[in-house]
Amino acid sequence: MSGIKVCMFVWNHFTNDARVMRECTALADAGYLVNLVAIYDPKIEGLKKKETIQDGFTVVRVSNQVWLITILAKLMRVARKSIFSAAFFVLMLGLFVWLFPLIALFVIAFTCLLMVRKVRVLLTRGKVFLGMVWQGTRKRYDIYHSNDLNTVPQGILSAKIFHRSKLIYDSHEVQTGRTGYDSSIYGWMERKYLRFVDTLIHENHTRAKHIEELYGIYPKVVHNYPFKEVDKGDERVELAELLGIEATTPILLYQGGIQIGRGLDKLIEAIPSINKGVLVFIGDGRIKPSLEKMVQENGLESRVKFLPKVPAQDLFKYTRNAFLGFQVLNNVCFNHYSASSNKLFEYIMCSVPVIACSFPEIQKVVEGEEVGICVDSHDPISIANGVNYLLEHPNEYMKMKENCLIAREKYNWSNEKDIFLKIVQETL
Repeated sequence: MSGIKVCMFVWNHFTNDARVMRECTALADAGYLVNLVAIYDPKIEGLKKKETIQDGFTVVRVSNQVWLITILAKLMRVARKSIFSAAFFVLMLGLFVWLFPLIALFVIAFTCLLMVRKVRVLLTRGKVFLGMVWQGTRKRYDIYHSNDLNTVPQGILSAKIFHRSKLIYDSHEVQTGRTGYDSSIYGWMERKYLRFVDTLIHENHTRAKHIEELYGIYPKVVHNYPFKEVDKGDERVELAELLGIEATTPILLYQGGIQIGRGLDKLIEAIPSINKGVLVFIGDGRIKPSLEKMVQENGLESRVKFLPKVPAQDLFKYTRNAFLGFQVLNNVCFNHYSASSNKLFEYIMCSVPVIACSFPEIQKVVEGEEVGICVDSHDPISIANGVNYLLEHPNEYMKMKENCLIAREKYNWSNEKDIFLKIVQETL
């Protein structure tokens, strides 16, 4: 496959996207030339517009800055407290001296329009979209690979309109069953887009069956299994030392995005009923401030700790310190109900037993491989009972740790990448 060119799109900054990293490195290792197009944000320290990850794998980031918005935003900061009086003053001055009053009115109206967040977001996304299309069309690639629904239009324009190339649509989520994606427009868009897609990929069979029911297409399946290599050696970050707690204190770990619907508030509510241990969150997200406030209001600062997100390649150094890991999604949408996310397998890879929700894909692994306990993720008492059981039954706990070592031989990227590469080869 030497010399075959792949253009991959992802609608994020590509700082912690483990699945995309695995797929890109697998392609590069197999001799493909991969160009990943992501988003550049100058506010993110250390983020580069272009970087080479390894031979055959380059990342190009498209700027999300619209110069007019940037300039106006600076002016708005200066006049933030008196923007309306300032606008009124400019308008009155223009009218008074009869100096291009209509132009003055237009400038003021446009400035006020840009103050509306939705308009700014639309302009910014439009800029990124066009930048991605430019990167995808400036030269011809053999395969275009769109990650999630928000990069499929870029893939269609690049692969089918500008070039006669193959298009892979790799959906990491159920686009019609996600929190915040309730509009029927997403299903309509996906159905229309699929007419141009050569290969559709999803990440487990529960989701694949759902897609078949929706569109009559059974996708290829590539699971979210981590690199097996994460457990080589004994590199670790001593979490107890980092957090200033006793080395013998059980660390009850949640790693990942701090987002709504992941049962994180239930974990905090469960803490008073858990016999011992410190709940540690590693990650960032929209609801982190509200969770921190919740901890303070309930006087749980000594039993709940927060750490910022860490690079995906370093996460295992933190994870292997944990007594157990949490994967307690709430059943707020089909996307959550059908999930089998990275963190479940990352816990297993580090020989960390799991307290998990009883959803089909997750329960199949946790109970089937006997690597943890499934609980009612909506019930803090059920979560606490699961944790206490592991704390009080050390023999069963150690057996689960041993079972993790067996299970990781099955649930690892070394096996899954061959399936992925075969799918890409069949697409060609």
